[in-house]
Amino acid sequence: MTTTMTLNGAELTLDPSGALWWPMARTLVVADLHLEKGSSFATAGRMLPPYDTRATIERLAIVLRRYRPERVVALGDSFHDGAAHARMAEKDTVHLSKLVAEHDWIWIVGNHDPAPPLGLGGRVEATLALAPLVFRHEPAESALGEVCGHFHPKAAVRVRGRRISGRCFVTDGTRLVMPAFGAYTGGLDALDPAIARLFEGMVRVYLIGREAIYLFGADRLERATRGEALLAGR
Repeated sequence: MTTTMTLNGAELTLDPSGALWWPMARTLVVADLHLEKGSSFATAGRMLPPYDTRATIERLAIVLRRYRPERVVALGDSFHDGAAHARMAEKDTVHLSKLVAEHDWIWIVGNHDPAPPLGLGGRVEATLALAPLVFRHEPAESALGEVCGHFHPKAAVRVRGRRISGRCFVTDGTRLVMPAFGAYTGGLDALDPAIARLFEGMVRVYLIGREAIYLFGADRLERATRGEALLAGR
């Protein structure tokens, strides 16, 4: 079940997949895919199941079929490192290339992928301004209408004695920090100062559950445990 919010006057839909849908602009936004993170860890001797790229692309394809956007904005760190594209299986490369070709696709530059591969199609931008919103990977000084990624926010809350944790969207109505979309992305506690300092207004957290998105004020949150919020993947 989706939920809606307003950011600098723009009506947006938050999807439980972690994607953002802007109906008026026919634009879908995803952050921090971190494709080929598993193979990157494998080269360093940390073995993870090598299925993260395929799982992420297949989930992205489902969301694209659901909304049928004209424009797709991949909000940086789409690839885990500069050599990630070369490690992708041919089947995954072909699938992703087809998705890109079907849309006006914008790769936003991230700190993990300052030069996303042009061979997949689409175009590369450091920042994309589509009034009244502006899309970038890392937050800038000016927050008005900003949509960014980078932090992979996660949150924990207690409801009726039961502790719930998961990925989340964080906003004060002026700026929005998106959750990571990738399969192996880890996260940072939404209460961490690195995220909290970005907001001046009343902070709201949209916590992603199994079947819906739940809205909480920052005062309802509990500190995430190490197992719930990890910096891995940033």
